[in-house]
Formats: sequence, C-alpha cells, structure tokens
Amino acid sequence: MPALVIGPMLRYVDTSSASVWVETGEPCTVAVVADGRRCESRTFTVHGHHYAVVDLTGLTEDVAAYAVELDGEQVWPLPDRPPSRIRLLPADGPRTMAFGSCRTSVPHDTPHVLTHGEDVLRTYGAHLMTAGDEEWPDLLLLLGDQVYADNPSPEMLEFIHQRRDTEPRNEIADYEEYAELYRRAWTDPEIRWLLSTVPTAMIFDDHDLRDDWNTSQSWREQMAATSWWRRRVISGLGAYWVYQHLGNLSPAERADDPLLRTLMQGGGADALDNFAEKADADPSSNRWSYSRDLGHTRLIVVDTRCARQLTPGDRRMLDAGEWEWLVEEVSKPAERLVIGSSIPFMLPEGVHYVQNWNEALCDGAWGRLVQRLSETFRQAVDLEHWAAFRRSFDDLARLLAGLGKPVVLLSGDVHYSYVAKARGSEVWQVVCSPIRNPLSPVLRWANVLTQFGVATVVGGLLARLARLPRPPFRWRVTHGPWFQNAVAKLTFPDGATWYESSSGQLKQIDTIRLT
Repeated sequence: MPALVIGPMLRYVDTSSASVWVETGEPCTVAVVADGRRCESRTFTVHGHHYAVVDLTGLTEDVAAYAVELDGEQVWPLPDRPPSRIRLLPADGPRTMAFGSCRTSVPHDTPHVLTHGEDVLRTYGAHLMTAGDEEWPDLLLLLGDQVYADNPSPEMLEFIHQRRDTEPRNEIADYEEYAELYRRAWTDPEIRWLLSTVPTAMIFDDHDLRDDWNTSQSWREQMAATSWWRRRVISGLGAYWVYQHLGNLSPAERADDPLLRTLMQGGGADALDNFAEKADADPSSNRWSYSRDLGHTRLIVVDTRCARQLTPGDRRMLDAGEWEWLVEEVSKPAERLVIGSSIPFMLPEGVHYVQNWNEALCDGAWGRLVQRLSETFRQAVDLEHWAAFRRSFDDLARLLAGLGKPVVLLSGDVHYSYVAKARGSEVWQVVCSPIRNPLSPVLRWANVLTQFGVATVVGGLLARLARLPRPPFRWRVTHGPWFQNAVAKLTFPDGATWYESSSGQLKQIDTIRLT
C-alpha cells in the first residue's frame, strides 16, 4: 500500500475551489474525498519521488472534513487529530492573513528550545486545533527560508554524512537531500495538521538556496567556480518548484503549465532539471512571482531573488520583464494591495542609507580599491535589500506612493519584527521574522545599536558623501523592533495583530491599526 510521505497540504483556495498537494511513497492515484465528492489525480515522479495535486472545483460551501485515499485506501485524517477542513475564501476577501518567515527545523527538546526558542508555527497549529473560527486565518503566507539548505539540523547532517563524503560536506547537495529536508520541515504532527487545513502561499528567500543568493554578480561568479554549486542550484530550484511553487498556482494556471504537463506525461527528472537550470541562467524564462485577487484585496508576491539584474552600475531588484509585470499587477483594480517581498522594502532609515552608500562604492564611486573592499563588505553583512538596489527602490516608491490607495508590504528575512510607515502616504511595511531562528542576545543588542542607533546618524552622512539623492519619500519605524519568534496576523480592514510563543502558548505582543 502506498504511504503518505508529506501532506496533505492545503494550498491554493479561492471562493469555489481548493487544491491539495501530497508526496507519496509510490506511484499511485491520489483521491480527496469531501462531502460525498471524490476528486483524484495520478502522481508524477521526479528523482524517485512521487507527487500529486488534487483540485476540488465547483465548491459552494466550506468543507467540514476531508479524507485522502491512495489507491483507494484511506491514509488521512490521522485518528488522534481533528479533521482537516476547507474554508473557502469569503467573496469579499480575507478576514485575516497570517504570515512569517525564517523557520529552522530542529528538534523541540529542551536544548534546542534554549538555542532556537519555541517553534511558533508548531504552537500556532496546536492553538488552532481548539480555537474558534474567529481566530482562523484565511491564508498563511510563508515569506522565505522555509528550509535552510546551507545550515541543516544535526539530524539532517547525519543523513547527509551517511550518504556521501563530498562537497559541500555540511550543506544540501542534491534533490534527494532537498526532499529529506522538506520532509523533516513539514511532518511534525502539529505542523502537518496546520498545513492540511490552512491554505498556504509561499515564496523563497536566500537560505532556501544559500545565504546571500544572488547578492551580486561577483557572488554568482564565486559560486560558479565551485565544483558543487551547479548541482545545488538545479536541485534547489527544482525542489522549490515541486514543494512550494506548484501550490501557489490556481488550477487553471497549473492546467496551462508546460512543465507540469511534461511531468504528468512521464517527462521525469531531466525535464525538471533542465527547467531549473534555465530558470537560474535566464530568469526571464520563468516567473516565480504571482498574484491573487482576494475580494477587496489584491495579493502580489514578488520574487526578489531569482529575478534580479546584477549588472554592476545598473543593479535592479527586478529585471525589466519582472518590473513590467509588477507595474501591470499593481495597476489592476483593488481596494488595497498586499505585497509580499521576502526582504523588507523599508528598512530602518539609517540602514537604508548605508546600503545606498555601499552600492555606490561597489559601483566605483570611490575608486577601484574601495570598490573591491565594498563588495566584500556587501556580502559579509548582507547589504542586499531593496536599498542596495537603489534604482529599483526609487521606482517602486514612486509607483506605490502614486497609487492613492493603502499598500501593505509584508516581509521577513532580518530576524526581528517591526512596522514602518511612509510619510504622507498610506504605504506600510510590516516585517515578521523569525518563526524559529532567533538572534542571540548579543546580536539583538548589536542590531538595536547599529540599525536603530549608529546607522541613523552615520547612514545619512555616508549617503551625502557619496552624493546620493534623497529617496522619493521618507518613512519611520513606528513599532518595534521585536526579537521574539513570531507569527503575525493581518486583520482587515483595520489592523495587524502580532503574536509570540511563550511556554507553548501564544500571547499577543502588540496590536497596530494600519488605517
């Protein structure tokens, strides 16, 4: 009998359809049974792993419970968990949206809780098992670093070392290891149940591939010179397409996806690997960004890693094709925009200016010697946010400020949470990071002193010395920083509620009205 390896994961959900993703131990027919309806799909296979996405369409009301069958044998729900349900998106849009980023998959024993804190996503899942409907989000948006390919847990390292003794010795190398990494990340009982019953949307950040991924052209050249990076990036992007991106798409979008059609026809690993290699070499060949109409809200999730233009002197966070797509998406009718960007758009202002300054030096503003040193500094301290791609920052700032409607940018990455507000414009930045990967006490204080203290004074001076123009608008951090592990919840239309984990219980740490 086939086994359920990962899932079921409830992914795309709208007002009349829902998609359920699974990984199985053998090729089989996967069926989702709900309210007397049976919808099914055959698995497709890549690198010896088997997957399916089952679409339930034409739904007119919420599904109180669904079951999963593999070749006619029921494998879900588990007997010791509440039933997995499907709540359709309300016609006027989401009531609440939960989000967060940066989650390491280490054990939940005392030593790891001391070093990594509580896994707030796990705690959130346990909380929803008994919570009332008013506390359930309509969507969970995971904004990067769902897995850490460059910093695996001790248990994952043991798996790696039992397989091979080759470079990279302490990092993920191939698709098989990525598959195991995802399995360990998503099969904890509380996590597994949460992902089976709350719709999820996702986007990658650097650690899904490797720290500093696509920071600069110099970084790409350094990685290309290694013996192992080509296999790693092909495996990482291929695994991302299967485990994360596929579920971001609507049933109609998947029906039109040429790669999925090829895989369903038996195309196998070569088709996936060729796609991933081309996506890395030529970002215009594929789009990882996506958008959804959510009633009163338009959700736009932007790829800020693979779609970069890294040309020295003309760096762009989004290349020309990606920027054109974004301009078109934000111009479509909507009462408000929610934009997911794995890396923050509005950093603390001082840090923003430091990154502006560093980019100018990397482009030769103070000569070749300083240029080389600045590139080393850029990579060493992660100067790679929107501020480090100044032309893209200015373009997006002007675009958003000119819309005349509320815009909320949701981000992660920086391992602390905060809220910032643009002056004279209804543009907000809300950052929630990490879900589980906290900074040490020393690094917390270092971040407060440098990013909210020294940088505020020094950043503006450095920007002026480099003769950089002022940004299109000013902004300020209105709340935070908070350094706790956290999951945030954006509530429409009035505000956002933040939570942290404390002794296995969720407690509210602040409520902010965004209108």
